[in-house]
Amino acid sequence: MGARRPVAVNSLADCVNAAPHRQPTKENEKMVNDFGPEYASVTDAHFKVKYRASCHCHAVQYEVCADPVDAKICHCTTCQTLHGAPMQWAAIFHKQDVRITKGMDCLKFYNSERNIPKRVLPCKVRCAVCGTPIADEGRRMWLAFPALFDFSGLKAIPEPFRHTCHLFYGSRVMDMADDLPRWAGHKNYSQRL
Repeated sequence: MGARRPVAVNSLADCVNAAPHRQPTKENEKMVNDFGPEYASVTDAHFKVKYRASCHCHAVQYEVCADPVDAKICHCTTCQTLHGAPMQWAAIFHKQDVRITKGMDCLKFYNSERNIPKRVLPCKVRCAVCGTPIADEGRRMWLAFPALFDFSGLKAIPEPFRHTCHLFYGSRVMDMADDLPRWAGHKNYSQRL
């Protein structure tokens, strides 16, 4: 995991200039101050940082105070298309264990179910500056992408970040060489293949 050089982003104007399709709105300004009550606050003195993550340019940064509750690899065609990859690897966190520490004004949202670029849950979250996929924001959970976490100083990726299953395995573009459970859809809510 190589070091990434940060890009200076200091204001909503910087994000708008970097991503001209995004215009400042009352909704964006409110989001800068409050990502939502289900998330941890940056002022929470009881929040003990366990892991830190950031986008490629470091305009968006967040922290988590717990291990993920699960990790999975999704092979659905939506994840393949939106990630430009054969699959998506995600570590699943409760929202109360996540806090955005920098760049809330640089977040860009997309709801693939309705095909709209808005924060309508569930939705994809990206950095508006560099385009890095940040997470999938579910109705109750935050699906983080482990490649964004800083695991420097550790000999290996922590065990809780290792995937436990494959979702939508029938849509895969390549076979996986592991013995983990494969599901036709969501884990425990679809047929096991």
